[in-house]
This record gives sequence, C-alpha cells and structure tokens, in this order.
Amino acid sequence: EVQKHSVHTLVFRSLKRTHDMFVADNAKPIPLDEESHKVKMAVKLRTEYGSVLHMPTLKENLREKGGPNTGDPYGHKQYSGNQGQELEYLITGTHPYPPGPGVALTADTKVQRMPSESAAQSLAVALPASQSRLDANRTAAGVGDIYRHAGGSERSQPPGMSVAMVEAGGNKNSALMAKKAPTMPKPQWHPPWKLYRVISGHLGWVRCIAVEPGNQWFVTGSADRTIKIWDLASGKLKLSLTGHISTVRGVIVSARSPYLFSCGEDKQVKCWDLEYNKVIRHYHGHLSAVYGLDLHPTIDVLVTCSRDSTARIWDVRTKASVHTLSGHTNAVATVKCQAAEPQIITGSHDTTIRLWDLVAGKTRVTLTNHKKSVRAVVLHPRHYTFASGSPDNIKQWKFPDGNFIQNLSGHNAIINTLAVNSDGVLVSGADNGTMHLWDWRTGYNFQRVHAAVQPGSLDSESGIFACVFDQSESRLLTAEADKTIKVYKEDDTATEETHPVSWKPEIIKRKRF
Repeated sequence: EVQKHSVHTLVFRSLKRTHDMFVADNAKPIPLDEESHKVKMAVKLRTEYGSVLHMPTLKENLREKGGPNTGDPYGHKQYSGNQGQELEYLITGTHPYPPGPGVALTADTKVQRMPSESAAQSLAVALPASQSRLDANRTAAGVGDIYRHAGGSERSQPPGMSVAMVEAGGNKNSALMAKKAPTMPKPQWHPPWKLYRVISGHLGWVRCIAVEPGNQWFVTGSADRTIKIWDLASGKLKLSLTGHISTVRGVIVSARSPYLFSCGEDKQVKCWDLEYNKVIRHYHGHLSAVYGLDLHPTIDVLVTCSRDSTARIWDVRTKASVHTLSGHTNAVATVKCQAAEPQIITGSHDTTIRLWDLVAGKTRVTLTNHKKSVRAVVLHPRHYTFASGSPDNIKQWKFPDGNFIQNLSGHNAIINTLAVNSDGVLVSGADNGTMHLWDWRTGYNFQRVHAAVQPGSLDSESGIFACVFDQSESRLLTAEADKTIKVYKEDDTATEETHPVSWKPEIIKRKRF
C-alpha cells in the first residue's frame, strides 16, 4: 500500500531532490578558457586603448622581455628598436613623416627620435616644480605598461581591493597600493534606557504626546476623545479636557503663548487657552481626519496635515488659512516645522517626503527614496539634518536639499514615531510595540526594547503611537496601544564596561534606495 503524503511534504521532497542533484555545481565559477580570454583582452585593448597605441613605448620593456613578441601575451605588434643604444622614446604616427622640412623620407628619417630619458629628467629638474611634475607624469607610463597591466588588476586582485597606480615623480616604477574598503566608525557609547513608570488613566489608545516648554507637565491625546494633562515629576493626572468628538491625533504646547493646540479624526483643529481651560479658536478647512500638527518656532503659524492629502498653514491669531500645501497623492501622516529653510517638512502615505517653501506655499524638494508610507519625521535639535521612518527603513537626510546620508536598517515593523535628543540618541517606536534606540551619527542600534503590555490588555494591544523626550532629555515618554503612557530613563548604574558596544567594524553597505 502506497503511503499518502501531503502536497507540502511532496513539494519539499522534490525541492530537496533537485537541490541535491545540482548542489555540486552551485556557485562554482566557470573555468577560464585561455584562448577566449586572449581574444577578449585583444578586443578590449583595441577598443579601449586604440586611441593611444601610437604613443611612445619604452625599449627597456622589450629588453626585459627578450624580444618584441615575448612581451605581449595577446599577439599585438610591439615597436622595436636598437638594443644597444641608450633608452629613447620612439614615436610613430598614422603615416611616416620626416623630422623637418626639406628632409628626404628614408628609413632613418621617417621616425622621430625624442631626447633620452636622462636628458628629459635633467631638463625637468630645471623647470618649475608644478611643470616638472606634470611633464614627469605625462611621460611616466607608455603603451608597454598599458599592455602589461590591461585586465591584470581585475584578475589578480581579490574583491573589495582596488589597485592604485602611483607614479613617483619621473620614475617608471609603479607602486601597487591596496585601498581599504570604508568601515563604519565606532559609535558613541550611550547608557541603556530602562522603564521606570507606567501611567494609566486613558480609556482608549494613547495616540499623541507633548511636553510643555517649562518641563512641569505633559499632555496626551487619546482614542477616548479626551486630552489629559499630567504632572511630569509624579505622573499624577492634573486635568482632562473634552471637546473632540473623535480620536485625538495630535497635541502641541506653544512656547510663545499659553495655548495648547489639538487635532483629531473629527477634522477639527482646536486652540485651548490654558488659563481658562477652554477652546478659544477653531481652524476650519480640512476635508478629512487631521493626523498631525506642529508650531513654527519663531512666528505665530500653525501647520496641520490631514488624510485629505494636504497640509495647511494657519495664522494662529486670525484663524486664516495662509496656504494649502497640495502635492501629496495620499494621506499626509506627519508634519514638522523649523526656523531655517526649508521651514516645513511633510511625510505621507504616498511614500514621499516633501520639503516646502513656506512663503510661496510650494514644494522645494520631493524625496522619493522610501518604498512604503512615511509615518514619522524628526529633526535633529543641533545638526542641520533630519530622519524619516518607514517600514522599509529609517533614512537620514541633510538639509536644505534633502541629500541622503544613510539608512538605519533593522527595525522591521511599521514605524509610527521617531524622537531624537541632543546626545545623538534616536528612538524609533513601532506598531508592534518594539522600540529601537540608535546612535545618530553611525546608525548603530544599541538597544531594543519591547515592554510588556498593561495587565488585562490583549497581547495584540502592543503598539507605540508616539514618543517624545522631555525638555531635560533625561526622560523618554511613549504613548501606547495598551492605554498607558510609559516613562523611561537612562540606567545610571550602567558603564561602558558593564554594557559594552557589541560593534564590529564591518564594511558599510549603504544603499541609496
């Protein structure tokens, strides 16, 4: 009786059989055919060096090799000369020519003799330094060297090594120098961060968080439609604000006035007066959920971004919509402001990042490197750089033109939030509840955190929606899907000896895309 197997088992066995059959030849290089290699190199010499074959050749090469034919493995014609004479350069043109006017064209006069090498060097010494160096380099290598070295460097050098032909002054000696592949510099040591407080009170996912400029309290917005203000030192609830009729997606506290701004999935953007704890202004205009907002650091301007594929610039005092920044083709997930140009940066679900001209209300640069939605953007507090987070990679960029710096790979999840402090610690928080900490300069991932969910929550309710450093940058606050706010601090007891950097100077593999 034939034993029945599942399709999966049969397919696996077939794969294994195929693998065993072909594994002997797997990844073996094809043996080099000498004849075809000679033909290939002859063609390569003619196509790549045909324009310089008429240039001078050193007769010394011929003397070393013992004849005109032995010096060239590829069967090319070498220019011969008298063996006993002092070294000379011979020049042949496209046709024979005499050395001067009125000279009969004979076997002796059709080739023009150049000064000997010793005479040329003595002449070079008398020239100015720059001129002599140029002339020496110009006559240092002849067609013989080209013949000898053509294709040789590719065959003889291992991968990752490049050969530099360095001509020293007027000498003919060529030094072979191996260039090192670039390696990642050693990252700065950062103490690990540890969880020291969990704050609960919200009845829904905590979607956004912001710390006030005085560092006394912080504010959170939640899917329970409330905004809560908490004491930073003790973690106690100070105040709850109600008014939104859907999830609160963004909060920010003004450093220029006693105002708190909030936005939500109810399309509303509100300005709260913290002296009266009341809404004093509404900013109407978005056609769909408002996903994020930011305040300009030096002028009274508010910028919001929305699922309607636009970002809007508002005058804080007059409530007027100054500009509608249109250009994205999908929801705009994040927006950031800075005093320097470009003053507004947006990241969108259309996978692009746009840098905007605030005055004109138009795009300056569009960055299309990401392959998936860009949900998070963060500006470095000291450097003129920024980072963007997407499920494919975290990428670092230079202002003002958005030049690519490097990829930070390894956080393979939907990245909802990024935060960075002046010490160069970059934090990325993801939808699966993981948090990675990176060294900004080198892109080294020095810590990975996955905090347990609040007791009573489902394991699936593990997600970080927002994170922010407090003003002293000694505390890290995260807003999470288990309805809590988690507070982290640096481990004071850790040293570089107890927590060494497990770093290897590996060869950098930086991709542009």
